[in-house]
Amino acid sequence: MPKAKASKTKTPKTKAPKATIIKASAPKATAPTSAASRSKGKVGVKKALHPRNAHVNGYDFPALIAAYPELKLWVRPTPYGELSIDFADAKAVKALNAALLKHHYGVAHWDIPKGALCPPIPGRVDYLHYLADLLEEGDELLMPTRVNVLDIGTGANGIYPILGSRVYGWQFVAADINRESLANVAQIIERNPLLQGQIDLRHQQDERSIFNGIIQPNEHFALTLCNPPFHASLAEASAGASRKLRNLQFNRGQAPRPFARPAQLAKAELNSAALNFGGQAAELWCEGGERQFLARMIAQSQGFASQCLWFTSLVSKQENLRPCYQALGKLAVDTVKTIEMHQGNKITRVLAWSFLSPSKRQQWRREFLGAK
Repeated sequence: MPKAKASKTKTPKTKAPKATIIKASAPKATAPTSAASRSKGKVGVKKALHPRNAHVNGYDFPALIAAYPELKLWVRPTPYGELSIDFADAKAVKALNAALLKHHYGVAHWDIPKGALCPPIPGRVDYLHYLADLLEEGDELLMPTRVNVLDIGTGANGIYPILGSRVYGWQFVAADINRESLANVAQIIERNPLLQGQIDLRHQQDERSIFNGIIQPNEHFALTLCNPPFHASLAEASAGASRKLRNLQFNRGQAPRPFARPAQLAKAELNSAALNFGGQAAELWCEGGERQFLARMIAQSQGFASQCLWFTSLVSKQENLRPCYQALGKLAVDTVKTIEMHQGNKITRVLAWSFLSPSKRQQWRREFLGAK
């Protein structure tokens, strides 16, 4: 199984005295750019997706339309002769996701409520591929055969449990503070028999807790994963959504709409289908934003140090890494890894930490994951 190549160990100014901190970069993989590939209707998702990513060679729109005919309504040729969709149109993005899930992952029925976060599937499945590499830890002889994963804040789309169960056969606990989001994921599971028995939905009743109330006594997880809300307020999330829409308009060569002042943006406007990826309040923002959410997650992870092999989270803002290292440096963490995922011009980071030493992680995998 391909691995992310580890660069030289980089030590931040503040770190755990005993922790090994490793920075790794994603292996490079380039999407096709030739005229031949474009003539087949494939549009690159940008370069550097994980080599095992099913979308590393771009979107094959003819194949996607064959699997999900409704997508045809939204596909148009670009000025360069390629097939694509309007990524600023929420309905078009949702149709693309439904087509990708059906064609590549066998999930025939997927839908989300209006205004719910519509995730970019190539980037989401990349996270899972790097977590699979993390579990293997360079030793294919100890590749686990049964894996329990906790998805923190699964949202209404349930994308990580869906993809993880289909790509790797992992068992998931999907947790969220929003009952309506969990109800929608339950409907997706009910309509797709191949997901049944793979995903356990749990409601987090305490919005200040990450793991308490979700992880049960004597329950063990190989991985926890999370895509934390990265805005600190509704106004900040609204401004970010406006910038995203403006950038998409620039990319399409359209005259951008003027920025709206955050104070003028109502909650209903944030949830409007005019925004490309949508997002409900808990999915987009929380008090203190991504930095405070990660600080709370790190602090609370210590209480479950022996029940989880690896704690992980996406970190969208690079400046939030240093506070994370500082917080981890105050705990009895053995290993911290930061993996950079390059998706086009965007860099997203996976922060992973374990309280167990390498030898104890090896023993843990044998005991709880069926590794041989």
